[in-house]
Amino acid sequence: MINPFSKLGISDDVVNAVKELGFENPTPIQEQAIPVLLEGSNDFVGLAQTGTGKTAAFGLPLLELIDFKSNKPQALILCPTRELCLQIANDIRNFSKNTPNASVVAVYGGANIMQQLREIRNGVQIVVATPGRMLDIIGRKAIDFSNVKYVVLDEADEMLNMGFQEDINDILSTTPDEKKTWLFSATMPPEVRRIAKNYMENPTELTMGTKNTGNVNIEHEYYIVKARDKYAALKRIVDYNPDIFGVVFCKTKMDTQDVAEHLIKDGYNADALHGDLSQQQRDKVMQRFRDRNMQLLIATDVAARGIDVNNVTHVINYALPDEIESYTHRSGRTGRAGKTGVSICIINAKETGKIRQIERIIGKQFTKAELPTGFDVCEKQLFGLIHRVHNVEVNEEQIDKYMSRINDEFADLSKEEVIKKFASLEFNRFLEYYQNAPDLNLSADDRFDRGERGERGDRRERGERSGRGAEAGYARLFINVGSVDEFTRGDLLSFVCNHGRISGKAVGKIDLKGVFSFVEVESATAETLMANFKDVQYNGREVRIEMSGDAPRSSNRGGDRGGRGGFGGERRGGFGGERRGGGYGGDRRGGGDRSGSGRRDRGERGERSGGGNSEGAFRDFSGRSREERGGGSGRREGGNGDRRRRS
Repeated sequence: MINPFSKLGISDDVVNAVKELGFENPTPIQEQAIPVLLEGSNDFVGLAQTGTGKTAAFGLPLLELIDFKSNKPQALILCPTRELCLQIANDIRNFSKNTPNASVVAVYGGANIMQQLREIRNGVQIVVATPGRMLDIIGRKAIDFSNVKYVVLDEADEMLNMGFQEDINDILSTTPDEKKTWLFSATMPPEVRRIAKNYMENPTELTMGTKNTGNVNIEHEYYIVKARDKYAALKRIVDYNPDIFGVVFCKTKMDTQDVAEHLIKDGYNADALHGDLSQQQRDKVMQRFRDRNMQLLIATDVAARGIDVNNVTHVINYALPDEIESYTHRSGRTGRAGKTGVSICIINAKETGKIRQIERIIGKQFTKAELPTGFDVCEKQLFGLIHRVHNVEVNEEQIDKYMSRINDEFADLSKEEVIKKFASLEFNRFLEYYQNAPDLNLSADDRFDRGERGERGDRRERGERSGRGAEAGYARLFINVGSVDEFTRGDLLSFVCNHGRISGKAVGKIDLKGVFSFVEVESATAETLMANFKDVQYNGREVRIEMSGDAPRSSNRGGDRGGRGGFGGERRGGFGGERRGGGYGGDRRGGGDRSGSGRRDRGERGERSGGGNSEGAFRDFSGRSREERGGGSGRREGGNGDRRRRS
């Protein structure tokens, strides 16, 4: 029987490699795009959602069209982020593993440029690159694109959203005019249409489904809550889905870190992914997620580009994206490769109009869902436990030696009593926390709740602290480890709690620096913590932790903190507790953190949250400033349009 990929015109060596990867049949985009691209004579525009197999749709034809006897670059693939760059390069290497002399080089920021230059000098036919690092290498006159026959622009809409228009112009100006350009995108905004017009001649256009539509395998839901209840709503959604393996999207790197830290403190297996992490830190986080050693990945839009992880069950929009089209990319992290998934939005009453806008763009209707009650969560967790017990694999060889002692322990209990007590171990934990849980649902018609005024609640609920000195009731400690030791704030939190033998609930703000950091802990635990840190070492170096000596900060910032109250107010209960109260009041205007300067790609150099917008005020959804939504990057408004500043 002829393999379906062979019928499309793919050679046996490549087909065998694809079969070894477990792919038996082409996806619709592959089935329709491959025969067209194999002709190699036309420019091409392919519109399809993420997770539909676009990499193979252009990667397999490239392997048939390239002359692997030559070691000169013949194909250039541009994509927006380093994660996507690595994914594409690895996929094409896997496709070409039976192809003699095939060489693929990934070029991206945050990695050793000298190593990438060596790989290019050794000979390469396919270069996969992010725009910023590619321009660096071109500027060093370290690559010759005069033999390039094919240029692929993958995730073109996102590259434009990130401000790479002029970078793309500069890169393509170094390639031959007679090359063929293949453009792939999930959406088709006017900017992408202009690229097709400027760089292509009568391109063949292929649209899978309706333009900008969402994946048919994804269900879309939204929950309406008060802004101060957003974090509690997130926890309830997670608790109601015991087997969740998901991505939680926030607007800025600060949000991702804060949400991740609070989830970690509340006992959830979570971590943050954002542009301020080093490449090694990002790789570490992503490897944990791919290995399913992490339940929840908290990410920004840019950092999550290129995440291709199987079996993601849920995407949770903790905050709606500023650009409505970005919702398509977010939801595309789930429901991949024919699987089903759920995309959830946690919104306030004023954002229901945005849901209607998204519905029009993706062509699918959202379901307005009700947050489960405390009883619903307890019931779901109980039967989730029963399901896991029913399906657990018993290691007979290892457990047998303990069975006699186990049976002796249970000798005075009946079978029914053993089952009841065992189930109660998990059930009681949730029952204690949720027995008096409030109803978090908010009617869409309730437009006048004071807590929904503006976007202030998003900041209040995080209980952000700024400035020097510890919050009243907290001690600010100095510790001589930091980001140069490859610590994230989540890593440092675990390090302090494990060695200091304190609960994560006793830890406040963590201020991560280069070679040192500051950690706020409840004053009552500070002495114990420092005592437990005697003789602690890290990488052969003695870890020193001591009082920093900063003055306390005032705690009167609008709203009762009620204890430590991260995310705005009182925290109670085992699974993180519902967070109540006002937190910190007032809009946060102006200023903002401009971190990650000096790297070119936004995905490579770290998104910039804040950005010194002179107006400063938050503007929701489409009106929010570019700088504040994590994409400042030194853009200049006006003139010839947004120009990405390159340092």
